Amino acid sequence: MPKRLYIGNLSYNTTEAALQDLFGAVGEVTSVSIPVDRMSGRSRGFGFVEMADPEAAQQAIHQLNGRVVDGRAIKVAEAHPSKPGGQRGEYRSY
Repeated sequence: MPKRLYIGNLSYNTTEAALQDLFGAVGEVTSVSIPVDRMSGRSRGFGFVEMADPEAAQQAIHQLNGRVVDGRAIKVAEAHPSKPGGQRGEYRSY
């Protein structure tokens, strides 16, 4: 069962391809998304990575949390569905 990870404190210059490569070195990545601001079209500074194997996802949390990517120390944590009142399908870190 895939495991979804929240990636915070991303540089506005970090791309989905860069996250794919970074997390792909730890395990199989099934999807990557970095939400963008509707008005500016710029990254919102966080993203999500879905990994095929839960054990690889835990390993990615331990190996990559605090890693400097594009000049920013990223936060990597397990993503959880948002609390009621949020947008449908939205995930966040607790």
